[in-house]
Amino acid sequence: QVQLVESGGGLVQPGGSLRLSCAASGSIFSGNAMGWYRQAPGRARELVAAITSGDSSNYAPAVKGRFTISRDNAKNTVYLQMNTLKPEDTAVYYCNALLPIRVGPPGNEHDYWGQGTQVTVSS
Repeated sequence: QVQLVESGGGLVQPGGSLRLSCAASGSIFSGNAMGWYRQAPGRARELVAAITSGDSSNYAPAVKGRFTISRDNAKNTVYLQMNTLKPEDTAVYYCNALLPIRVGPPGNEHDYWGQGTQVTVSS
């Protein structure tokens, strides 16, 4: 079964923190590099953090030094610790493998994504 379940979003004041979690099915998680993406209204989805199966991580310049990605291979779960949040971090956050699984009937396949979790940074 293919599944991604993101959680942990919410409303937070500027300067605050949130920890996002993503429970993934083994078919998506096991042995794969994973990433956290975000999509703000009117903007394209962007990759903000990535982690390999060997725990090497990379970050988009906009979040480097503030966000930390981690993974628990025993739980098929990826986390995103977000500190010093800014209003421009407001978006729906998604996790996925860096190479998303394709789903759907032959000829109509598409990348599988979970429902995401809303993060709103506002005073």
